[in-house]
Amino acid sequence: MIMKITKIEKKKRLYLLELDETDKLYITEDTIVHFMLSKGMNISEQELKEIQDYAQFSYGKNLALYYLSFKQRTVKEVRDYLTKYEISLDTIEKVLTILIKDNWIDDRQYAYSFIHSNLLSGDKGAFVLKQKLTQKGITASIIDEELCKFDFTEVSQKVAAKLLRNYQSKLPSKALQDKILQSMMNKGFSYTEAKAAYQTLDIKEDEETQQKLLYKELDKQYHKYSKKYDGYELKQRLTQALARKGYDFSDIASALKEYL
Repeated sequence: MIMKITKIEKKKRLYLLELDETDKLYITEDTIVHFMLSKGMNISEQELKEIQDYAQFSYGKNLALYYLSFKQRTVKEVRDYLTKYEISLDTIEKVLTILIKDNWIDDRQYAYSFIHSNLLSGDKGAFVLKQKLTQKGITASIIDEELCKFDFTEVSQKVAAKLLRNYQSKLPSKALQDKILQSMMNKGFSYTEAKAAYQTLDIKEDEETQQKLLYKELDKQYHKYSKKYDGYELKQRLTQALARKGYDFSDIASALKEYL
């Protein structure tokens, strides 16, 4: 069956192709150029199928390039983006193959840039970075290979120093150490990295500040437990509560002698 192109009309970013004044389909400008389509041209069913396939490929590629124009993306991100536009799976894979070949998409380079950026201005350790990159569809082997290229010592020390500034005047010594180590592990640093970074900190023991913190916490816990307990039981409850907060037993005992 032979059909005639009766209209080619621009519609925003696509072109409307009309066949025999009845059938219509939307195609890209690339498709018109590729097949040298023009009004009055006759095409067969096979040629129409080729035009339709190429038009979807061209449309998918244009969508992907538009998406990539804003920032670097992974293969998974581009695949998910094209899927939202109902591009067929076969076409998506063809588009991805071309974009990877032409270096528009490079998961290894993406991983390297992501990790490097974090070391320059971020505060995450390798474990969290690996989680984030895995969510973006990058394989574990690529992530591990790229992570091995970096030293996290400097960023771990920077994070530890910031945590010290945030909590030094708010927590007793032991609780401060626990808080810094736990916060660093939550950010993706290993315990070994966190401990090494902590040991580089210049922590000045301020007895007056520590005592103020202890008495402030004692006031709080006394208000809580004195409603239910008194005497020896109250003293035990207060001791346990303050110890859980990271205060030293000898400091607690001294404070309770004055307080009770």
